[in-house]
Amino acid sequence: MKMRMAELVTIEPATGVELARLPIGDADTEVQVARSGWANWAAKPLAFRVEALRRFANIVRQRHEPFADLLARETGKPLWEARTELDSVIAKVDISVAAYADRTAQRRMEGAMGARVALRHKPHGVLAVLGPYNFPAHLPNGHIVPALLAGNAVVFKPSEKTPATGAMLVECFHAAGVPAECVRLLIGGPDEGRALAAHPGIDGLLFTGAARTGLALNRQFADHPEKILALEMGGNNPILVWDTPDLHSAATLVIQSAFTSAGQRCTAARRLIVEDRLAEPLLAAIDAILRRLIVGAPHDTPAPFMGPVIDNDAADQLTENFLALLMRGGRPIRHLARPDPARPFLLPALIETTGMAERPDVELFGPILQLFRTADFDEAIAEANNTRYGLSASLVSQTPALYDRFWANIRAGIVNWNRPTNGAASNAPFGGVGWSGNHRPSAYYAADYCAYPVVSSEADSARASIGIGLSDA
Repeated sequence: MKMRMAELVTIEPATGVELARLPIGDADTEVQVARSGWANWAAKPLAFRVEALRRFANIVRQRHEPFADLLARETGKPLWEARTELDSVIAKVDISVAAYADRTAQRRMEGAMGARVALRHKPHGVLAVLGPYNFPAHLPNGHIVPALLAGNAVVFKPSEKTPATGAMLVECFHAAGVPAECVRLLIGGPDEGRALAAHPGIDGLLFTGAARTGLALNRQFADHPEKILALEMGGNNPILVWDTPDLHSAATLVIQSAFTSAGQRCTAARRLIVEDRLAEPLLAAIDAILRRLIVGAPHDTPAPFMGPVIDNDAADQLTENFLALLMRGGRPIRHLARPDPARPFLLPALIETTGMAERPDVELFGPILQLFRTADFDEAIAEANNTRYGLSASLVSQTPALYDRFWANIRAGIVNWNRPTNGAASNAPFGGVGWSGNHRPSAYYAADYCAYPVVSSEADSARASIGIGLSDA
């Protein structure tokens, strides 16, 4: 990504070729337009909004291949992964419709003295959505669709590293007949993001991204309890391998958890905690698979397992992080190799941190996995919980009793058994605790923060009396 004059220029990570130029927008203008249109959208029947969003899903389906091509080129991810991301964009509509009916349905209950109690939900108004670069269509779409369904208008600022994907996503909403004033696109960098987050005309902000930015937003919104804030942040996620005979499957789950999307998933495994007696054979199994793992450009044949990280700055930072672990006493098992210094391709790295006096509690957003060995399962759980984050955790084990102990004691919003740490289901809530979120999980539970409940006590006629506390006169 480069800023030139009043343009944002996006570069293909895999090739260094310029992909697109987009004019930088203005937060004031976009919020003003959204405020002018949201009330009319909110007044439409729910069925009207549902139909518009189902047309959006069909538009994405019709444009699937060119959209996937753009997404793959802009992020560097393999074309197969870009296609699966767009499949999730399409599926989000029906999932959100079901979630809205389940989480925010109208209800009638009996009240005192023959009155009725009605539960309904209202939209907040204009919601800002700040999107990330790793899933630049699916993750912001997971906020936008339920927000629109509830009757809100949206001002969407995509990551400055993936603005073209964001622009195409908004084009699909407009092509489906969602009013242009109800889905606004704000192109820009950090300055535009800060201006949008601080704008007095928004009624809330839905964020997916790094913990540092989320913490700053949390402090900023502390003075605005009238505004909804949903934070979906990262994780320093553990995967435990314990008491399992199938080390090939265990190794596969570890690799899928740590290195899918070049490690650029908030649910990616950052720490491998392994039973000491299994460590060496497990490492041998991991190494055997990694030797065959293809790292390449989006359209390469055969298809790569993973592509580059998002840009050279990210690759440089990850290299510095790996060197910092070495300086702190980490023992390299597989170095973080960079085949082409001019491009951000990184080969999967594995470093042992068992003997380190201090293990930094940071989210290394890339293909770096840290190894910790122990012979005690309680120590393994304690080490897994040794983080300020709490997004995802997984146990690979053939022993149900161990999973019961793991589930009961691990601190995370997503707890898996013999499954990767990533790949969460969209028809379930998605979120974490600690520095991973602010107790507003997304996915199926996004309906909860896109509308607020209104409770009404209602009667057909006015009947009232005061039975105590009145004088005779």
